[in-house]
Amino acid sequence: MTRTALVIGGGLAGTTAALDLADRGWRVTLAETRPRLGGLAFSFRRASAVGDLTVDNGQHVYLRCCTAYRGFLDRIDGSGLAPLQRRLDVPVLDADTGRAGRLTRTALPVPLHLSAALARYPHLSAVQRLRAARAAWSLRTLDPADPALDTRSFGDWLHEQGQDPRSAAALWDLVGVATLNARADDVSLALAVTVFRTGLLTTPGGADIGLPAVPLGELHSTLAGRALADAGVTVLLRARARRVARPAGRTGGWTTTLDRGGDPADLTTDAVVLAVPQGQTHALLPTGALQAPDRLLRLADSPILNVHVVYDRPVLRRPFLAALGSPVQWVFDRTPHSGLADLPGGANSQYLALSQSAATDEIDLPAAELRRRYLPELERLLPAARTAAVRDFFVTRERTATFAPAPGTARLRPGTTTRAPGLYLAGAWTDTGWPATMEGAVRSGHAAARAAAAAPAHTPGPTPIAQREEHP
Repeated sequence: MTRTALVIGGGLAGTTAALDLADRGWRVTLAETRPRLGGLAFSFRRASAVGDLTVDNGQHVYLRCCTAYRGFLDRIDGSGLAPLQRRLDVPVLDADTGRAGRLTRTALPVPLHLSAALARYPHLSAVQRLRAARAAWSLRTLDPADPALDTRSFGDWLHEQGQDPRSAAALWDLVGVATLNARADDVSLALAVTVFRTGLLTTPGGADIGLPAVPLGELHSTLAGRALADAGVTVLLRARARRVARPAGRTGGWTTTLDRGGDPADLTTDAVVLAVPQGQTHALLPTGALQAPDRLLRLADSPILNVHVVYDRPVLRRPFLAALGSPVQWVFDRTPHSGLADLPGGANSQYLALSQSAATDEIDLPAAELRRRYLPELERLLPAARTAAVRDFFVTRERTATFAPAPGTARLRPGTTTRAPGLYLAGAWTDTGWPATMEGAVRSGHAAARAAAAAPAHTPGPTPIAQREEHP
């Protein structure tokens, strides 16, 4: 008898789990509360001052070492739409001095692949560069699976390694804030070791950057939805799970109440994968499914702010840059992906997106205040912006973008399986060993599908539900 599963949540974790189970021959239904797939990595249309733009809610990149996410792109036929750099190359501009530098790599073995770039890095002194190299060498000796590492902060460890505040800002936080969504003092040493060892200190090309060449929605909703349809997955959009419980008269399986516009109905399946944020998971968990379910509520969120600026002329001559000495963290040219060139006057305009991680102090500031703060900073970084006119300015906010990767976080992150047979968890916040990234989300989806497939099947069949098949 064909086994059945309901996946609750249409982000990267849920989509991955649904595809994996369908590939194993399961009959799968995926329920998503939003009118689209993609979770927190999505696009939307915005009626801006220059016309309708396609806007990513936030800038998302991946690295060559993100093997699970790269496999996801392959699975949805999207790899060609999110190309990787041939070799790591990050322009780094100091707003205070105007000096430009680059973080690059060579094809030499690890750790020599970064030695030339570090030796020439103008934002650190010779002594700081030497101490940074020693710290990187020491980092290679640490095991991210060591529970003791999760009790310490990355900032404390860097201080022990002789890293001063300038070194932390110009090197370690430059990478760490973008990948971990927190500064070194607020990061678990275990998670920092995972990021830096895997990305920079395992293979020469591990940190090469992949950038979507299309809006995120085309990848994570359109192509992912097509892949789900081709795999035979039934996708229910605008469907909110209200309750997950054991069905009456059955020893196995789960009945989930799905509400689609005020029309609740029950769906009974052999397995359920909860691939929603930790707060929603806590609300849906049946009693006894986790030993300490309230730990999920202690897994705090960390916000990301994105500032969007449309200029009447090009002011940035490269796809992206990282900034020092400024509130600005990373700046990306989003012109080709937004449809700006097709709008009146858009052929000569440029659309920049500023990605501001760990934005707790700014996430709720009014757009007018953010405009007063960031437009002068862009003029400091990009001289061409001083004479350019601003055609549009707006912000997007993800208050729950990631979990906060603080020391002690590991014990709050549950594994894939629960105490309730047939009920599984997925999401970047689960115990993947990775921070809250697209890579972690995909890995969690794979883990949930593997666990479900490995569990013994229950003989009672599913109870049908009257539903309209709907694909994005």
